Amino acid sequence: MPSKPAPIKKAAKKEPAKKEEAKAPEAAPAEAAPAETAPAPAEVEAAPAEAAAPAEEEPTPPPADEPTSAPVDLFVEDKNDTSVTIIWSQPEVVGNSGLDGYTIEICKDGTEDWKAVNEELQKSCRFVIKNQTTGDRLKIRVVAVNAGGRSPPVALPEAVLVKEVANRPKVRLPRFLRQRYVANVGEKINLSIPFTGKPKPVVTWTKDGQPLDTKRVNIRSTDRDSILFIRTAERDDSGVYEMCVKVEDFEDKASLILQIVELPGPPASVKIVDTWGFNVALEWTPPKDNGNTEITGYTVQKADKKTGDWFTVLDHYHRLNATISDLIMGNIYKFRVFAENKVGMSENATVAKEEAKILKTAIDYKPPEYKERDFTEAPKFTTSLNDRATTVGYSTKLLCSVRGFPKPKVIWMKNQMIIGDDPKYRQVCVQGICTLEIRKPGNFDGGVYSCKAKNTLGEATVSCKLEVKQPVVPDSEKK
Repeated sequence: MPSKPAPIKKAAKKEPAKKEEAKAPEAAPAEAAPAETAPAPAEVEAAPAEAAAPAEEEPTPPPADEPTSAPVDLFVEDKNDTSVTIIWSQPEVVGNSGLDGYTIEICKDGTEDWKAVNEELQKSCRFVIKNQTTGDRLKIRVVAVNAGGRSPPVALPEAVLVKEVANRPKVRLPRFLRQRYVANVGEKINLSIPFTGKPKPVVTWTKDGQPLDTKRVNIRSTDRDSILFIRTAERDDSGVYEMCVKVEDFEDKASLILQIVELPGPPASVKIVDTWGFNVALEWTPPKDNGNTEITGYTVQKADKKTGDWFTVLDHYHRLNATISDLIMGNIYKFRVFAENKVGMSENATVAKEEAKILKTAIDYKPPEYKERDFTEAPKFTTSLNDRATTVGYSTKLLCSVRGFPKPKVIWMKNQMIIGDDPKYRQVCVQGICTLEIRKPGNFDGGVYSCKAKNTLGEATVSCKLEVKQPVVPDSEKK
């Protein structure tokens, strides 16, 4: 019987019942004892009445809340030295009450002290367990939670070691570094070589199998690449550089060949082997210093001893001997040779100690006989004078051209009067071009000008008319 009043009280939450209980003390204030016993029969009677009511209506009882089935497919997605990332899938059976979230629990291997690592229920199916001690072995499980309680847990089959997963290191050497890398002396070298590996690989460099000289070569490494930097390259920086990346017991290596080059030196020697006719045979030897790269050719120059000017006769020549032809008879020549490589031509040249003299050959020269030609000719004007007009105060020129042999004498006239040495006029006759310049002509300088040319064979005359105009005065100045 004590168990029945509890459900009755839970079901009897109607307002009328509360009012009846409140009015009961007011009905019998004087008789306290009977008032205490009176409500008991009422409650006893009410209980069967209310209990009978559901039996008559026959309602369907609500289903009881049940926990979900266990989550599935739990496994480790990633881990490092301080955290473990896990993922899972939701339970296959969730039920009517739904799914509120998940609780993630861990304990150290060898113990059963399970502790939840999330304060609030985890909604997603992925969780990062943080702030763990490197080297610990953890057992991990996940529990689904809903109104019905906790589901059976799903646990990892084995304890997880809290340590970053090691990925084999790999050097990703760029394509342009897989062949010989060539740079000039004095240039800046800045090479970046990417790599992969987990955890962060340990990077080491060597040159020709020996540790790097940190005063010459700087190395800066990040999680993803390593940079080799040389501020000013020198020939001693040439060599085979090897980069090694190491993760635990795994390592990977890559080599690059660095070649620092510069201009070559001049050929070691140059000499004249033979001279014949208009030809000279030269020979020379390769330079002692090739600039740290192969010699690509030679430039041969000659100079006449009289002038001392050097001229190139062979350019980008690959052999160590040459024949220089088409030299001038009677001249003495010097020769010099430059060496060339990929950088350019040597700054200096090697000059042959010997000189080549092109001897004169004994030749009996008989000049051809020519008939003398009579070039005498009477004066003849090839260009005549043209009429001109000028303005007072503006100098002008009269031009004509004449030929004849012997050279004709030229006389200028104005209105049939010889001008002579009048300073107002300037007379010039060069190579048959005759010019008469009239300096600042006035009103009376107009007229007919003539040019007469005569020699022993005759004479010729041309004339033109010169008109001297008054300058135009603007209307504003007239007023």
